[in-house]
Amino acid sequence: MAVKRQDAWTPDDDMILAEVTLRHIREGGTQLSAFEEVAEKLGRTPAACGFRWNSTVRKKYEPAIQIAKQQRQKKLQERGKMTAHHSGRDSFSSDDMVHSIENMIRFLRQYKNEINDLRRQQKELEKELQEREQELKKLEQENQEMKEQLSHVKSDYRLVNDDYRTLVQIMERARKLAVLQEETPDSQVKMKKD
Repeated sequence: MAVKRQDAWTPDDDMILAEVTLRHIREGGTQLSAFEEVAEKLGRTPAACGFRWNSTVRKKYEPAIQIAKQQRQKKLQERGKMTAHHSGRDSFSSDDMVHSIENMIRFLRQYKNEINDLRRQQKELEKELQEREQELKKLEQENQEMKEQLSHVKSDYRLVNDDYRTLVQIMERARKLAVLQEETPDSQVKMKKD
């Protein structure tokens, strides 16, 4: 199966959709067959073409649609007169109806498949979102633990730093005391000599 486009519709895409659909309306074809033709040209699905037509494009072409319907009606009347004249039967044959129903069934099956694909994608995205949320919670928990560890490390650092300063002060006092003691015996010796 060919990859179908999922990018945005361009004005040219809308124009092609409108032209083909109006032609099908004019010629008595179904919109479903128009959407299939457009899907083939644009690399999109018939369901996407139908959705685009009904949600956006149709509104812009209401007058053209009415003209196309009038032209179709005129053709049907002319064809009906000719058919009635030649065979005495109704102009809309059972073959046309079967073809139209088959087109509708095909369209609905494609639409169902696309809905199933979208549901599958939605489930995958929901699963991915759930995994990301769990990962985020895990990272938030790790972040909190790291903050607590950092707080303990800072606290320990302050204690060690305070202990270090105290040790340096004690050593400085001890050094001064040692210097004093060294100076004291010399002065006592000097005093004795004097």
